[in-house]
Order: sequence, then structure tokens, then C-alpha cells
Amino acid sequence: MTRGFAPILPGEFHKMGSFRRPRPRFMSSPVLSDLPRFQATRQALQLSSSSAWNSVQTAVINVFKGGGLQSNELYALNENIRRLLKSELGSFITDYFQNQLLAKGLFFVEEKIKLCEGENRIEVLAEVWDHFFTETLPTLQAIFYPVQGQELTIRQISLLGFRDLVLLKVKLGDLLLLAQSKLPSSIVQMLLILQPGGTPESGPR
Repeated sequence: MTRGFAPILPGEFHKMGSFRRPRPRFMSSPVLSDLPRFQATRQALQLSSSSAWNSVQTAVINVFKGGGLQSNELYALNENIRRLLKSELGSFITDYFQNQLLAKGLFFVEEKIKLCEGENRIEVLAEVWDHFFTETLPTLQAIFYPVQGQELTIRQISLLGFRDLVLLKVKLGDLLLLAQSKLPSSIVQMLLILQPGGTPESGPR
């Protein structure tokens, strides 16, 4: 959320008194004397935020590549996100996750499916969905747990991303036509969850 300045009402101008040239207070001015400390604090905050966000990015991409979190890493990531939420980057976390991290992570998923041909691709898609739904998705939710009160949850954003950035790009309709035998149960589950409306609290609405 952006913070605006409170407007000054016309009647308040009279309360402020007339404009007078202030006396020079170079060395005694609290603004000037605090300037170096203010700049140092701001630089430290930016550095801290950058370092914190880099750790989150690295962890998320590692999860998409099939890796897991190290011992106590989840606690550290949650603390980093809480710190970021209090910084000037806080309002952009969800957007950046959706447009950058999620897109990059799902690209690896899409490429894994595209490496297979014919009917084998539906089996690989079933395996990829299983891992995404049971491992990747819960881990993403855990990492971004401090991010609350958004229009869409991290879970919903991730499921929508899988639908739009994976299924639509691998041409799911063609894959289903190629499937000669009964569809794997994982594929049926995926279709139920990702269809418009989805299932309560689990899929896109």
C-alpha cells in the first residue's frame, strides 16, 4: 500500500503562521546532524532487504528444481519475508512472486514435460503434478506464510500459474487425445482442481 501525505486544508494555512526566513542553524540543525546516520540506516535497510529477498529467491527456485529446505531454513525465510513486508519492497512481494519467481520456476516444470514425447508425456505430467501438488505447493505456502490478506493466496496464485504456464503450453487437450488407456488418477485430480471454479479452498475460482 502506498502512503500519501495528509492534505492541508485551506483554514490550516492560517494556523501555520506567516512564512519567515529561518535563522541559519548549520551545525546545530537536528536534520543536518542526523543526515549521515539517516543515510547509513537507509543503506543498511536496502542492503538487508536485498539480501533477504535473494535468500527467498534462491530457496524458491531450488524448490522448483526438486530440492528441499535445509534445517531451520524455513524459519529464516519467514523472518526475511517479515522484514521485507516492513520495508519499501513489502507491497511488491506478491506481484514479484507471481510474475518473476513463479514464472521462472514453472518454466523448469514445463521443460521437463516437453522432453518427453507421445503417450509418455501424460505419465510425466502425472508425476510432475503429483510432486507439485504434494511437495512444491505446500513448501511455497510455508515460505510465504507471513504474506496474508491478499486478494489471491499464494496457493491460488501457484495453481493458476501451473494451469496457465504449464498445462496450456504443453497442449493438454492433445495429450488427453493421445492417452489410449484410462487416465492416471493424478491427472483426474489435477483437472478437477484446476478447472474453472475448482474445489473449495484448493483450486482457482
